[in-house]
Amino acid sequence: MRLFKFFLISVGILTVLVFVLSLAFPSTALLERSGAIEAPADKVYAYLTDLKTWKEWNPWHPEFNPQSGVTVQYSPVTSGEGAMFVWPVPGSKEPGRVKITEVVPGKSVTYIMTHPDMKHVTAHFDLKPTADSLGTAILWRFEAHVGMTPWWKLRGFMMDRMFGSTMEDGLNHLKKLAEAP
Repeated sequence: MRLFKFFLISVGILTVLVFVLSLAFPSTALLERSGAIEAPADKVYAYLTDLKTWKEWNPWHPEFNPQSGVTVQYSPVTSGEGAMFVWPVPGSKEPGRVKITEVVPGKSVTYIMTHPDMKHVTAHFDLKPTADSLGTAILWRFEAHVGMTPWWKLRGFMMDRMFGSTMEDGLNHLKKLAEAP
């Protein structure tokens, strides 16, 4: 009985410590990566605004891995502001969704990604000429409002470690694609 009480008290103390620790973390999680692509901004921009090309370079696109068997449904508009795709999420009634919400031709693209197992993410691409004006500097940024729940705040704190390398892979795939003749 004494051991059981000790266990319950330990679990209670650990829960309080996790909650207090989570108060120190921000309620917004940010993740960003940048790179340089030796291609004109218009060429890079075309890959960012046309959702049908995302499966060629974006590791988070459900059809990036052809063996996944996931089928994406595109909206009638597949490029530019308002373009959208959805995909079924196993075990959920809600689909995953990506929608381009804002574009500045040749300069930026903003989209929202929703998934039933995640907080919704607002993502943004910024394009600028490189210092030598021969290529394009790109910044890819994710922002997720994780709220006050300790689990989500801790997950937001770990966002860079969990998703940073996948974001880098996406930029590398985009670079290879855009730099191809």
